[in-house]
Amino acid sequence: MRNTIFSLAIVIVTILNLCSCFNGHTSVAENSKEKLEIIIGSDNRGYPPYSPPECGECPLPPPPPPPPEAASIRVIQKFKDTITSDPQNITATWQGNKLCIDQSAYKGFICGQIPGDNRKRVAGVKFNGFNFDGKPLKVSGFIDGLKDLVFFHTNSNNFTGNIPSEIVRLPYFYELDLSNNKLTGGFPTSVLSATNLTFLDLRFNFLTGPLPPQAFTLDLDVLFLNNNKFTGPIPETLGRSSALYLTLANNKLTGPIPKSIGQAKDRLVEVLFLNNKLSGCLPFEIGLLKIATVFDASKNQLTGTIPQSFGCLAKLQQLNLSSNLLYGAVPESLCKLKKLYQLTLTDNYFTQIGKECRKLITRKVLDVSMNCILDLPSQKTAAQCAHFFSVKRSCPDQKLMSYVPCHIDYSASEETSDEEPLPVPAPSRSYAALERPR
Repeated sequence: MRNTIFSLAIVIVTILNLCSCFNGHTSVAENSKEKLEIIIGSDNRGYPPYSPPECGECPLPPPPPPPPEAASIRVIQKFKDTITSDPQNITATWQGNKLCIDQSAYKGFICGQIPGDNRKRVAGVKFNGFNFDGKPLKVSGFIDGLKDLVFFHTNSNNFTGNIPSEIVRLPYFYELDLSNNKLTGGFPTSVLSATNLTFLDLRFNFLTGPLPPQAFTLDLDVLFLNNNKFTGPIPETLGRSSALYLTLANNKLTGPIPKSIGQAKDRLVEVLFLNNKLSGCLPFEIGLLKIATVFDASKNQLTGTIPQSFGCLAKLQQLNLSSNLLYGAVPESLCKLKKLYQLTLTDNYFTQIGKECRKLITRKVLDVSMNCILDLPSQKTAAQCAHFFSVKRSCPDQKLMSYVPCHIDYSASEETSDEEPLPVPAPSRSYAALERPR
């Protein structure tokens, strides 16, 4: 028992001496040791007194972590070394260590804070229209080095190479715009794992090959893939897309518009399929898109009649089906849509329009020039129409062309003055995407 008490005394003395070492007060430890010896007794049975460690042996506290912008500056300077052309002399501002302090420094980089940390760090890259070029100018090693990125907007530069798979490790990364660059190869599969993305803009590049089905299962609000060289069919997963704005225009896509498009009825606002090589008949499921305002499938090889379900597109403002192989009558229910501002059906083989559609011609809403409507001007020649109808044509699901998935009022619309101006809709975000960024 006495040995146990003595050992305890040694431990306590050691603790006290360590505390004194950190505090620089050796007298406290000595006084405490004397008191302990008085309490326990001075008989230590020949054991030598315990010697505390020298203060010089105490470990130093770790250095504070560097500010987050310090790591970003290293990444930026490394990227700067790869730039060979900077026509606007942007990189002249990429100097010093005031990245998130001086707003005139490091032009093109946006700083912000992340949840739970009030220190500023690089949250965005905005190089739109800088026209950088490099040896080569690569995304890899740059975008993935900025660990706190929220958006990467770099349209109208000369980026090449791959989008690194490491972007999946960027916890706050939501927007990627690499439009109007020089990306080549297939669809960048690395973005398919970036599940936080809500905006993906890859238009005006040189991407080829098929569209992966997973591209339409990302939780995106905006998907712009127009003006590339994508080929093959549109995947059936189209209907699973959460995109509000979808442009697949100006590619080389083939096959029909998937029937699954109807599954996007509560989400899809604008969709552009124009100037591809799409074929087959228009699926009646398009008429399920109850919040769609813009639908454009012009300049394809679509055939058949316009489904009666198109009369259910209550919010539709712009519909363009020109330059296809469509025929038959233009549905009167389509021409009665109250918000319809522009209906373009030119260069097809329509043969009949009714009273409601003729009203839209008078109001310059509907254009049916270059068709086969005998009593209207600016139509195809009789020979052209005869040649087209010399081949028997039909759709596989012809009965569904008459299916109407909503209630339609077939009574005549109220007479409207030809001079009454129509409300002009807001500019289309999808049509704006057809313009090359500068």
